[in-house]
Amino acid sequence: MRLLRLLPAVPALAAALAVPSRAIRAQAPAATYQPTRASLATHPLPAWFDDGKLGIFIHWGLYSVPGWATTEHPSLPEVMAKNLWPQWFRSNAYAEWYENSLKVPGSATQAYHAKTWGTRSYADFKPMFDSATARWKPDEWAALFKRVGARYVVLTTKHHDGYTLWPSRVPNPKRADWQSRRDLVGELTRAVRAQGMEMGLYYSGGLDWTFNPAAITDFPTLISNIPQDSAYAAYAEAQWRELIDRYQPAVLWNDIGFPGRADAKRLFADYYNRFPNGVINNRFNMLQPEHFDFTTPEYAVVDTISRQKWEATRGIGASFGFNRAEDAAQFLSVNDLVDSFVDIVSKNGNLLLNVGPEADGTIPRGQLERLEGLGAWLRTNGEAIHGTRPFSRAEAKVGDARVRFTTKAGTLYAVLLDRPATGTITLDSVTTASAVRVRLLGARGTLPATVNNGAVTITLPATLADAPAWTLAIAPAGSGR
Repeated sequence: MRLLRLLPAVPALAAALAVPSRAIRAQAPAATYQPTRASLATHPLPAWFDDGKLGIFIHWGLYSVPGWATTEHPSLPEVMAKNLWPQWFRSNAYAEWYENSLKVPGSATQAYHAKTWGTRSYADFKPMFDSATARWKPDEWAALFKRVGARYVVLTTKHHDGYTLWPSRVPNPKRADWQSRRDLVGELTRAVRAQGMEMGLYYSGGLDWTFNPAAITDFPTLISNIPQDSAYAAYAEAQWRELIDRYQPAVLWNDIGFPGRADAKRLFADYYNRFPNGVINNRFNMLQPEHFDFTTPEYAVVDTISRQKWEATRGIGASFGFNRAEDAAQFLSVNDLVDSFVDIVSKNGNLLLNVGPEADGTIPRGQLERLEGLGAWLRTNGEAIHGTRPFSRAEAKVGDARVRFTTKAGTLYAVLLDRPATGTITLDSVTTASAVRVRLLGARGTLPATVNNGAVTITLPATLADAPAWTLAIAPAGSGR
């Protein structure tokens, strides 16, 4: 669970081989960054991240072996509105929290584990995971993510259980050999970059249950579970630096804060000075983030266009880690996924869409179907997504049809999230040109259109092909687009 998604509930908290990266090595730093808030604030948002729009998040680890969480849980909005945190932790929807849920008295996970695994401990999943990952094929993942239309990938290198997906040279002092046999991070990094995508790394800087194994049962115990001793601070900072040195990530995606004794600003400055096109998320300091390139709302979106770049993060279902109990009833439909994605992009956001593979790397069929559906839509409509920027407003309605806007190189894209009830639609206040050229992406030719005082009236084809959404590209006549 990512703390930034929880913060609104607490007003006081709300305020081995280097693997070279293609984009983040593309230029020398324009300036030398200092470990101060003012200096770090001069770091510009790299165009590749602003243009990318779609990233794939991967939660994969020992928790993928049991791969289970209850599907009978309160929704996060309800939890936050009614302060139902004890109920949430007893009925945690996140399968990647399996080890903690196993410790919560009366939890659904306790009952499931006793019935399925008996007296086996969480640590017993390690040899099973190592055995399963021997069958994993990183090139297949990378090819899939490229086909879907993703521009970057973020892998969980260490989740809250402290288990690392790379053979770290900074070994865990609390639990021996608590790392994967294969260099899963390195292999996926190479495969992703071979497909021309950027590679980012997630690291749980705030929680590590090998350092603090106490059960998290409510919000206060979530906060108190974050280790603040000097030993953990040195360990977490050393592992982040190892990840940077070894894999040169384009994204530093930290979670649930960072120990106060660690020097995060020095880490940021050193990172930017080596990789000026890298980006850092807002979860290194959960109380009052001092520096970040983008925010990360979880299972939530913003209401209007945000001046601050943001990245919506969510699973295809209610869990990030693989949950064998989930089925189509818990998954977003392709239509809803496309609608959400377009809405996010129209408001200056990216979507970091999570997949939760099984232990051997198999992506469950239901998740795969959603990914393929999104990819098919993007192959026709990606022009309206990648490389775009927000319009002066994000949305409109034409009758009952919802519309979202993006812009690029003088072209306005109007994405119809619903099939219009009539064959003619009018979009108000969308152009200053006296005449426009309108295309329906995926179709040949242009559509009849007239302009009246900034409003464009468009005659749609007699039949719109079945699709999650349709895109109209509107450009001044004679512009060539």
